[in-house]
Amino acid sequence: MKIGFIGLGIMGRPMAKNLIKTGYSLVVMGHKNRSPVDELISLGAEEAKTPKEVGMLSDVVITMLPNSPEVKEVALGDSGLAEGMKSGSILIDMSSISPSATMEMASELSRKGIRMVDAPVSGGEKGAIDGTLSIMVGGSEADFNECLPILKAMGDSVVRVGGIGSGNTAKLVNQIIVAGNIAVMSEAFALGVKAGADPEKVYEAIKGGLAGSRVLDAKLPEILKGNFNPGFKLKLHIKDLTNALDEAHEVGGFLPITSLMIEMMQNLKAEGMGEMDHTVLARFYEKILGVEITPDYPSGHEVIRPVL
Repeated sequence: MKIGFIGLGIMGRPMAKNLIKTGYSLVVMGHKNRSPVDELISLGAEEAKTPKEVGMLSDVVITMLPNSPEVKEVALGDSGLAEGMKSGSILIDMSSISPSATMEMASELSRKGIRMVDAPVSGGEKGAIDGTLSIMVGGSEADFNECLPILKAMGDSVVRVGGIGSGNTAKLVNQIIVAGNIAVMSEAFALGVKAGADPEKVYEAIKGGLAGSRVLDAKLPEILKGNFNPGFKLKLHIKDLTNALDEAHEVGGFLPITSLMIEMMQNLKAEGMGEMDHTVLARFYEKILGVEITPDYPSGHEVIRPVL
């Protein structure tokens, strides 16, 4: 089986490498940054110049792109996948996009006999590198079962949520919860520092109790190091929460907490932090409380902080 892979960014590059490690043959498309393409070619991948060419050379195509417009352009645009993929082949879109956009694309592709599943992921860059992503899948049960071995090469939790679009609905739920966890964690630790507590000691005291969480364990240590290098960029989390709001409005819902989190993130993006990790949300609370959550470190420790 030959798999096409389009979207070799922070997440896509290690995901593609894991497919090669598992034994799959890959076709990758040229990227604005040549480095991931050259690396994958050195591991045995073949290069194609357009999405159409990727589709012609592949049995299954995976896309891992920033948002709905990019996926639509690759799938349905000029020299897009729809012009090259064979009838009966499958597009696995692993991007985090609007469920409505997913269903629209699936309908268009089905007219050409092309099947589609949506399979967005959670786990960040580390999960992509380790092959331990959580993958939320929408599509028919038959298509899910056919794609399962491929998805298991990239993740250790692969769950079919329901029909097409439901994978991206699950991802929106995930992103609201992750953003809320980071925001509340940042608010709480900023208060602790303001009141004179040692944040590292507070973390040790609470991590085994009910306040403990995977977000706390994965994200707080990086905040305490002052490390905001992107594992998942703030601007992409804004995109996901915006998609959640749009979906809520489409189904007649209202998300007041999500709206507030977007405003906090937009404030940081306006100050030039959109390319940084979403944990930079801690800086919002540092600003309004007038503290720094990062403890003092011995001389020589490099603290990577955004500039306000």
